[in-house]
Amino acid sequence: MTVKIATAQYDISFLETWENYQLKTERWVKQAAEQAAKILLFPEYNTMELASLFPEVIYSSLNDQLIALQTLHDAYLNLFQGLAQEYQCYIQAGSFPVQISEGIYHNRAYLFMPNGQHDFQDKIMMTRFENEHWLISAGNQLKTFDTEYGCIAINICYDSEFPLLARQQVEAGANLILVPSCTDTVAGFHRVKIGCQARALENQCYVAQACLVGNAAWSPAVDVNVGAAGIYTPVDYGFPDNGVLASGEFNVPQWVYATIDLHNCEKIRARGQVFNYRDWSLQKNAILR
Repeated sequence: MTVKIATAQYDISFLETWENYQLKTERWVKQAAEQAAKILLFPEYNTMELASLFPEVIYSSLNDQLIALQTLHDAYLNLFQGLAQEYQCYIQAGSFPVQISEGIYHNRAYLFMPNGQHDFQDKIMMTRFENEHWLISAGNQLKTFDTEYGCIAINICYDSEFPLLARQQVEAGANLILVPSCTDTVAGFHRVKIGCQARALENQCYVAQACLVGNAAWSPAVDVNVGAAGIYTPVDYGFPDNGVLASGEFNVPQWVYATIDLHNCEKIRARGQVFNYRDWSLQKNAILR
């Protein structure tokens, strides 16, 4: 069964009111739905633009903005839950820094289902900025999610650069990995992109990457954002020779679309030129002497 994916190059905005955020979100989702997309992917930390709804003394503080954002968490969930139901699509809504306990936050990526349910994947590998400056803590549970199009998984930005995470999810059945990302340098963007393509290569699966774009000088968390969204594939029969099924124009706000069939992953693993997925375990036979 084929499915059309929309992955976002989402521009961060200074919104001032919840109504502005709701209208912007509805506009983005509607645009993708009108193109018949059924899996929508937003970038990591896209919700940090919600900090602009609070006074400057709050949004200019890394700690205070996290505390304030919790007051919008339920409204955020309700908004995306309603949109996934209205447009009968799966929405990976980027990420939201969720308070787990007093002073402890996880970078959480929610997946909203067309039946009104939702689940989440917490970020596992934290960057230096998250660890040393923002004090956002790592999660420790990997998940996969069953959909009508096949099993999917989520790697949040830096997670995509560590092969054993995606490998566990693929071995659990995932043939599509969604990667919401937020990078403030071109080098950072390419690190995630290279990680995404490597995961697609070694697991013979699809990987979709979304990027936050635009500058927000008012925000100490996401002041500079660069990148281009993309959808990556195995590099074998029936797939693009460079493994890039679709990619956007660098730093331009837009949706990037592609149509995929998750069953193609099983086919190429059985009849491909090479067997990266099958041969994974053979690495253990090599011993450094």
